Amino acid sequence: MSLDAKFYWFFCAIAGLLAIASCTGWLLGDRAKTEAAILTIQNLKQRVNAWWGMVIIFFVSYLLGSNATIVLFGFISLFALREFITLTPTARGDHNALFSAFFILIPLQYILISTHWYSMFTVLIPVYAFLLLPAIAVLSQDTEAFLERTAKIQWGVMICIYCISHAPALLLLDLAGFKNQNAFLLFYLVFVVQMSDVLQYVFGKLFGKHKLAPLVSPSKTLEGLVGGGISAALIGGCMFWMTPFSFLQALLMSIVIVVMGVLGGLVMSAIKRSLSAKDWGTMISGHGGMLDRMDSVCFAAPIFFHLTRYFFSA
Repeated sequence: MSLDAKFYWFFCAIAGLLAIASCTGWLLGDRAKTEAAILTIQNLKQRVNAWWGMVIIFFVSYLLGSNATIVLFGFISLFALREFITLTPTARGDHNALFSAFFILIPLQYILISTHWYSMFTVLIPVYAFLLLPAIAVLSQDTEAFLERTAKIQWGVMICIYCISHAPALLLLDLAGFKNQNAFLLFYLVFVVQMSDVLQYVFGKLFGKHKLAPLVSPSKTLEGLVGGGISAALIGGCMFWMTPFSFLQALLMSIVIVVMGVLGGLVMSAIKRSLSAKDWGTMISGHGGMLDRMDSVCFAAPIFFHLTRYFFSA
């Protein structure tokens, strides 16, 4: 199958699924009678409408080329970090460090991806930025809660820039027998992560009885995790044709993606709970903020990237 054929088959399949979901939401909306059912259907419609928007954006970025995709993820990091910093208290003494994070680290990290400078891409933030950001902040001579403030900024940069940037970094990998097809790895990662989230939500609504971590994420259930996770992993395995993996390898990769996505969702939910917030923002109707959609990707992308590079590089 040619590259263009793979691309159009994949996006036609996604559009078909969304069309079915839209029709389902419309039909169920006419039949919903109770207040709880009406709210659930409204939430479903909002999620599907948001998905239409995100799929169109990914479709256009693919047509425009890899640099457009990298720029897209640069803005995703920008919005995600903005949400993180908005919810976490900062002081005037942090402004120079925050300016460096937003206007130096984000562009530089994604420029390193676009130029395929792997060695610097992997160490810029965990080495240089982690040392320089507190050094910049300390020059303001504001020592009140300095450790807590620094840790918050570093964690925000790690999650919102470094971890998210590993998704488009899949474009720089040189994989055996997979030349010029790396965009499909990015689509594969995002597709499996989001399918896992959606299916866990569906299984949880239909069969959920036992809460997974009620104090962290009250809506997550053990039944949703098992049913949705297994289903997403199987779907990911069946999508092996758009990856350099065999069916078994794709299945194992999908399991890793699902597990890391669940852990990412729980960790980011714990941070929200500690800040007494329900969502990271209101940017995406029905989904909350950018970080609410990217929390699973934050944990899944770096692991998927390095496993793929280690085992499948040319």
